[in-house]
Amino acid sequence: MMERPLVRLLWRGYEMLAMVVGLGLLALGCLHSIPLFALLYLVLPRRWHRPVSRRLIHWGFRLYLAALRILCQVRLDLRELEPLRHERAPLIVIANHPSLLDAVLLLSMLPNASCVLKAALLHNPLFGVGARMAGYVSNEDPRQMIRDSTHTLQDGAQFILFPEGTRTTDFPLNPLSSACILLSKQSRVPLQAVILEFSTPYLGKHWGLLRPPTLPLTIRARLGRRFEPPEYTATALAGLEAYFRQELKDRVSGRG
Repeated sequence: MMERPLVRLLWRGYEMLAMVVGLGLLALGCLHSIPLFALLYLVLPRRWHRPVSRRLIHWGFRLYLAALRILCQVRLDLRELEPLRHERAPLIVIANHPSLLDAVLLLSMLPNASCVLKAALLHNPLFGVGARMAGYVSNEDPRQMIRDSTHTLQDGAQFILFPEGTRTTDFPLNPLSSACILLSKQSRVPLQAVILEFSTPYLGKHWGLLRPPTLPLTIRARLGRRFEPPEYTATALAGLEAYFRQELKDRVSGRG
């Protein structure tokens, strides 16, 4: 009779340890990247800063996710995103945003990608050095964000954007902002939908940073529909939101 409570207690201890290991590895990786990016800034020609930094971040996150698989009982299924790794044309990759891990997942699959970051993170000493070198875009000024994102796409990169604007609070999806539609319309670059599914909303908006995960944590990414650049913003936004809601609803109901 005492065995089951003991097993549950030991497993909860492991979940706490996995949380410490997972967050610790991320912080350690960011710390070690600071002198590396500083060195690259000094020795590389300026035209190489962005492509080299993006690939370093890409491979760093791939290694980090491999460590989560091995050490932390995180089960990842990102196979449907493999075609995106070989995309060479500009592309706006949009996804729902259930967790802080979402950008890590997508950047690990896109070797030449930029994304939007909060202004505070761009100036954060832990994350900001590599992010600035990789040409990530600040969300401080929406108009400037669209302009900078358009320049990134014109340079041939992929661009990651979460249309909810923040992590999901009203599951399955927050109302979408028009930023991705405006960016696609201005840049004439298509939108590629990605559907992210978590077994639990670990590191979601209402999941505290120091709250242990429920393991095993299963994460799946599905490659969704590709939307051509729109002509009418309001119509396109309504269609995009309806598409995401239907995809997420179908999955929850067991039909997707």
